[in-house]
Amino acid sequence: MRAGSEKKAIFRFYEELNDFLPPMQRKQDRVYIFKGNPSVKDAIEAQNIPHTEVDLILVNGNPANFRHKLKDGDRVSVYPVFESFDISGVKPDPERPARKTSFILDVHLGKLAKLLRMTGFDAVYRNDLEDDEIINRACDENRIILTRDRGILKNSRVKKGYFVRSQKPVEQIKEVIIRFQLQSSIEFLSRCIECNGIISHKAKKDIEKNLKPGTSIHFNKFYRCSNCGRIYWEGFHFESMQAYYRELISSLGR
Repeated sequence: MRAGSEKKAIFRFYEELNDFLPPMQRKQDRVYIFKGNPSVKDAIEAQNIPHTEVDLILVNGNPANFRHKLKDGDRVSVYPVFESFDISGVKPDPERPARKTSFILDVHLGKLAKLLRMTGFDAVYRNDLEDDEIINRACDENRIILTRDRGILKNSRVKKGYFVRSQKPVEQIKEVIIRFQLQSSIEFLSRCIECNGIISHKAKKDIEKNLKPGTSIHFNKFYRCSNCGRIYWEGFHFESMQAYYRELISSLGR
């Protein structure tokens, strides 16, 4: 045994999990020094990899789950969440983050929340949400946490989450759609951009009393949010959103 009961395991992280590692330490074996009997989850997160980013763990070539206790000399291979093909036959861990289209976003992703809503995805966001509230709602409502804060994804209660790599909203929306393979689920302007409520078409006569005179005269097609009552119509702002939507769809290859 090494001095002071010090033990060693070899870790190898694959594909996009390397995004969380220093550039000079990516795509190569990493020596992990430890004492006692930490779980594989603790060892992975000690190396700055949120457990929500992990799908498959092999310890000495055998599938393992997050609770597996690390032993001296173990060789651990860690793979990211797979969305393009099914690996359920080789992975016994029931804690695998499932693909969902229901999200909750941290305080840094307000613009992304609006873009997700514009494309029809259920995206809860408030600029005053604390981490505990985000985690509670994610658990209670079966939502995926989208965040730029690795710390929240390391919380043991978080089962579904994703660290958004890009810092630009126009790239973030593409990243999330591709990551969760949501290309076929996009539905333009079916949710309120402001409150996340469902919007639907409304006849002018039913909402005319809520319109300004100029709006009522020049426009005929209207939508209203069932939650906050916000009214949308096909004016310049609508056309700008529609143009962005078409560009997004084109960039996603739809």
